[in-house]
Amino acid sequence: MIKYRLNCKKCNNFFDSWFATSKEFEKLKKMKLITCNVCNSFKIDKSIMSPRISSKTNLLDKNNLDKIKEVKTKIKEFQKYIKNNFEDVGDNFSYEARSIHYGNKKKQKGIYGTASQKDIRELKEEGIETSIIPWIKDKEN
Repeated sequence: MIKYRLNCKKCNNFFDSWFATSKEFEKLKKMKLITCNVCNSFKIDKSIMSPRISSKTNLLDKNNLDKIKEVKTKIKEFQKYIKNNFEDVGDNFSYEARSIHYGNKKKQKGIYGTASQKDIRELKEEGIETSIIPWIKDKEN
């Protein structure tokens, strides 16, 4: 679909209309099926229209921005809880999870850290329960 700004040459009225293609406009004009909505003249031309360019902020209305902010706040609260109640094992997550699961290590706290998708899949195959949670770095907005 394409939207054209149309101009009546007889009364100088401007109006917008949608067409399937630019060829469709020409076909309808030739068949005299496009008329001015003010004076009913068939002398209609299309004028140059600038495209509407959407930015990220145009696509997100205030309600969506509020929801995103609310979700980020909840994630940060959850992260704070995890940091206060679990041990950060960093990149050693897979090793530490296996050590706890197979009884080689006893931990006072649960653990959190980072692991690749492959490592997580392998842990799951071994029966080691893990969860993936969204993580917002402290310096991100």
